[in-house]
Amino acid sequence: MHAVVRSYSGKGAKELFDVLEENKPEIRKVIRSIKGFVSYSLVRTEDGGFSVSFYRTKARAEESVQAAKDWIKQNASDVGARAPKVTEGSIILQLK
Repeated sequence: MHAVVRSYSGKGAKELFDVLEENKPEIRKVIRSIKGFVSYSLVRTEDGGFSVSFYRTKARAEESVQAAKDWIKQNASDVGARAPKVTEGSIILQLK
């Protein structure tokens, strides 16, 4: 399995998370539509937030990064948030 963390901070990040929160059903649909979906969390922080996506393969995890980028471009480009810091890697332990 593979994980991707997208961290958003700085100008427009708080506003971006307002838009994301208002559109949770649509976000669920986009993320779950990618084959190999395992889990997803969207976390608000003091200065923005981050998402954590788990997929069965690296290719699908990378697809989720593009899907998130496309959704934000289409639905939240007006908030002016910077591109996220993306961190990814293979999962060595997952607890549920």
